[in-house]
Amino acid sequence: MSFNMYVPTKILFGAGQLNTLHLQEMPGKKAMIVISNGKSTRVNGYLSRTEEQLKSAGVECVVFDKVQPNPLKVTVMDGAGFAKENGCDFIVALGGGSVIDSAKAIAVMAANTGDLWDYIGSGTGKGQPIQNRPLPIIAISTTAGTGSEADAGCVVTNPETNEKVGLKTPLIFPVLCIEDPELMTSVPAGFTAYQGFDALSHSLEGYVSKYANLMSDMYALTAIENVGRHLARAVKNGNDMEAREHIAFGNILSGTVMCVGTTSSQHSLEHALSAYHENLPHGAGLIMLSRSYFGNIIEHHACDDRFVRMARAMGMEDATRPEDFLTVLQKLLEDCGVADLKMSDYGITPDEFSKMADNAMGPMGGLFACDRVSLTKDDVIAIYQKSYK
Repeated sequence: MSFNMYVPTKILFGAGQLNTLHLQEMPGKKAMIVISNGKSTRVNGYLSRTEEQLKSAGVECVVFDKVQPNPLKVTVMDGAGFAKENGCDFIVALGGGSVIDSAKAIAVMAANTGDLWDYIGSGTGKGQPIQNRPLPIIAISTTAGTGSEADAGCVVTNPETNEKVGLKTPLIFPVLCIEDPELMTSVPAGFTAYQGFDALSHSLEGYVSKYANLMSDMYALTAIENVGRHLARAVKNGNDMEAREHIAFGNILSGTVMCVGTTSSQHSLEHALSAYHENLPHGAGLIMLSRSYFGNIIEHHACDDRFVRMARAMGMEDATRPEDFLTVLQKLLEDCGVADLKMSDYGITPDEFSKMADNAMGPMGGLFACDRVSLTKDDVIAIYQKSYK
C-alpha cells in the first residue's frame, strides 16, 4: 500500500487554457520553443499563438523544429547546441510526447557537458549523475498520449545501438503544463487512437504491476474509465470536445500513475519494436501487443480481480471474469478501427523477434521487475509471435 508521491508540475487543464499562458510566471527571459519537424503546429496556428502569448509575457523566443516521431539522440544534441547558441534560459515544448520528451532531454544537455548517453542509466549508457540543473520546461501538449507533460521521464532512441530507453529524474518535471483539449482536435483519427491507447496502456500496466498501490490504483482506474469510455468517440469525431477533454484528463492521470507507481514490461516489448523500426508509432505497437500481453497474465491468473475491475471501468459493468477484459479491449480496438494493425506493414519480420526480445530485456529490462508474471525470453518471443500479422 505504501507509495512516494512528488508531482510538482503546475497543471492548467481545460479548453482555452493556452490563452492564459501570458498570465503565468515565466521561468526565464528567452525561450526555445521545441516543435516537431512536421507542419501541423504551424498550420493549425498553435505556434503563432504560443509566440504571441510569450511576447505578451515579455519573453523573447526562438524555434527549434527538428523533432521526429520517435525522438533521436542526435536531435537532442542538436537542440542542446541550438539552445546554448541562442542563449535560451528555458524551454517551451509545444507538441506531443515526442516533442516533450525531446525537450526534457534537451533541457538536460543544454545545461551539462558531454553526450546524452553519459547520463542514461541502462544499456550502453554511462549512468553519470546530472551535474547541473536542467533548463526549466513549460509543456504545452497538443496530443493526449504519453503523460510526459506532467511526469519526470523521457524516452529517446539511439539508432547507433538500437536502444530506445528512458531518462528519469525529478529534475525534468515541467514547471508548468498546459493541457488544452482544443489543441487536440486537429489530431487525425488514427493517431488519436494510437496516442489514446498509449495513455490507456500506462494505467492498464500500472494497475496490474506488482508495484501498484493505493494512490496509483486511484489514478489508474479513473484514467482507464475516462480514456476507455471516450476514445472511440474522439476517433470517430475529432471535434467531440467532451470526449477530447475526458481523454486529456485520463492522459494526465496516467502520467501521474508513472510518478507514484510504474508501468510494466509491455512498454519494454514495444520499445524494442520501434527501436528497430522508427516509423512505428509507439501507441500502434502497444495496440499490436496488448491482447497477447495481457492475455498471458490472465492465463496465469496472477490478478484476476484487477482485470475484472478494469473491464468494468472500461464500460462492461457486468464483468465477472478476467477474460471479460480481453472482450472489452477487443471491442475498443474495433470501435477505434485499429484491431487489425499489422507488424508486417511496418517492415517487422518474425526473424527479428529473438533480437527484439534481447533488446527488451536488456536496455529496457528494468520494467520486467515490475511484472506479476515473470517473462523469459521464450515468453517474450511467444507474445511477439501471437501479436504478429
